[in-house]
Amino acid sequence: MNKIIAKKQLSAEVYEMIVEAPLIARSRKAGQFIIVQIDTDWGERIPLTIADADAAAGTLTIVFQTVGATTHKLALKKEGDCIENILGPLGNPTHIEKFGAVVCVGGGIGAAPLFPIVQAMKAAGNRVQVIIGARTKELVIFEDRMKQYADELIVVTDDGSYGRKALVTEPLKTYCAASPKPDMSVAIGPPIMMKFCEKTTAEFDVPILVSLNTIMIDGTGMCGGCRVTVGGETKFVCVDGPEFDGHKVDFDNMMLRMKAFKVREEEDHHACHMGMEVHGAKQGV
Repeated sequence: MNKIIAKKQLSAEVYEMIVEAPLIARSRKAGQFIIVQIDTDWGERIPLTIADADAAAGTLTIVFQTVGATTHKLALKKEGDCIENILGPLGNPTHIEKFGAVVCVGGGIGAAPLFPIVQAMKAAGNRVQVIIGARTKELVIFEDRMKQYADELIVVTDDGSYGRKALVTEPLKTYCAASPKPDMSVAIGPPIMMKFCEKTTAEFDVPILVSLNTIMIDGTGMCGGCRVTVGGETKFVCVDGPEFDGHKVDFDNMMLRMKAFKVREEEDHHACHMGMEVHGAKQGV
């Protein structure tokens, strides 16, 4: 049982929670993730990236978006409630070293898992340039936290309601075209965003790491649900990743596989959204 210490709603469908998990908090590294199970009786297991951790306090910070039944149930939990099971840390940590100049790109909720990587890259002595993007101003997250570590921070929105009106690839291209160009880049966000970040960096021969968030069930490589094609070989995101050389990832195949349960997810999202409205009405909110 893992107690929820704090909960905050960042936007209409994005929540941040601080939960007790002392063993994971002490051992986790940038880029790793956890698997959360809300109910022990046939409860779905969902992967969530660790957005931050406090080893001394024994807590993890998780950020998630309500997209299916389990994330909607998690969003209904309050401070003081408990999460049944948290497994982790899982996955391979981000390869951190002193590259020189590193540009880190976070799209939407991807800014949260990008944050520990920005911290670690800065601690390793890199010059860190950060780009975070969202559809609207209300969906921009982790800006203040990024400012604490970024040597440069650029915020873009699709509709121009905050920061620059642009896609993240626009400032990324500017950085890559500069002299000297970045020594490394990292991108986390929607698959289509990472695909075009890869194309942008490839044009200038800049290396890129991408963190993949595919369909995942057990986190041990046994189910095969998270398989992707990297460099022409089959890899499993949960045990071989979650980070890969972006120039080797078959994004089109990955996005096709991720649509497998799209209809069911949309049905669950609608049903759970209605349920949350009923719950809020009962609570008088």
